[in-house]
Amino acid sequence: MNSARLRLCLLYDCLFPYTIGGAERWYRNLAERLAAAGHEVTFVTLRQWDVGKEPQIAGVRVVAVGPRMPLYKDGKRRIWPPLRYGWGVFWHLLRNRRSYDWLHMASFPYFSLVAAGLVRPFARYRIVVDWHEVWSREYWREYLGALGWAGWQVQRFCAKVPQVAFAFSELHGARARSAGVSGPVTLLTGEYAGGEHRSLESAQEPPTVVYAGRFIPEKQVPLLVEALAILMREDAKLRGVLYGEGPELQRVRDRVAELGLTDRIALPGFVGADELEAGMCGAVAIVQPSAREGYGMVVVEASARGVPVVVVAGDDNAATELVAEGRNGFIAGAAEPDALADAIRACIRGGDALRAATRRWYAENEVKLSLSHSLEVVVANYGLASR
Repeated sequence: MNSARLRLCLLYDCLFPYTIGGAERWYRNLAERLAAAGHEVTFVTLRQWDVGKEPQIAGVRVVAVGPRMPLYKDGKRRIWPPLRYGWGVFWHLLRNRRSYDWLHMASFPYFSLVAAGLVRPFARYRIVVDWHEVWSREYWREYLGALGWAGWQVQRFCAKVPQVAFAFSELHGARARSAGVSGPVTLLTGEYAGGEHRSLESAQEPPTVVYAGRFIPEKQVPLLVEALAILMREDAKLRGVLYGEGPELQRVRDRVAELGLTDRIALPGFVGADELEAGMCGAVAIVQPSAREGYGMVVVEASARGVPVVVVAGDDNAATELVAEGRNGFIAGAAEPDALADAIRACIRGGDALRAATRRWYAENEVKLSLSHSLEVVVANYGLASR
């Protein structure tokens, strides 16, 4: 790591564990590692904790620039919190424009990057941007309707802010360049913090397919229910456990009941870490039917446990980049029940040999998939970009 002590400001509107997701974990881990390396670290976010119970992160100063407020409605990001966060970031940077050497932020929510770009001509800092996802014009239109055009233009403005750019997939790296990022976009291949996991040679009985995540439209959990219904007509022993909650949960629960599968597809909601670990390790397959992923953490987490994974091909799904078909899982060719059922069936038929191949795949790729590897690349670029 760069030996010079840097003054670093990390900006993200969410802070782990107050909200849970891949980006939240990335910035929390980044803050902790940078502080441990001796850098001066400030984390600028929205308040997500009770007053008087401020988060304690060793060596990190946490600054809230906006009040506590719900971030999602019906599974989609609300527009007001990002606007409020961007406004708070603008005033924080204006007051502290000479206090930082580097800002490090996600491209989304975009208004914080807009604020950083507007203040930058009057400041001494340089900007690092992680392009976790770059939305297509079509997805913007689907997500915001007529306002999608405005979202597309804001994204393009953010791409043109002078920056050191990173992406976590080839898909979104290419899209960032197409959106207007002028310099190189460095690929970061790992976000996984690791941990001790059981790796069972055989799946537990009865054979169980597992999903773990939010129940929101783009995760396509109802698609998994339909695929399981097909497979359960073929195999009376097969079970499913779908962990998580969200606005689509009731829809899923109703459909499971309509299919007469309430005794075979469990919906336990959010569960403790030990229960989730046991469920994932013993699964015959871990399925992530999402239409949109910026990385593929589920693939890495499943592979670390020696469990094959199934994902769904799609224009916005970067998780497919991490699946080596027949080695650590399979890719369903379309977001259709029959196609997803075929991919899950292939995992079941792969049995112990596929689990062993999955363990080998993870062992071969463990270093580049690690959070530590990406952190080394990031900090090296701080130094290289300063020259």
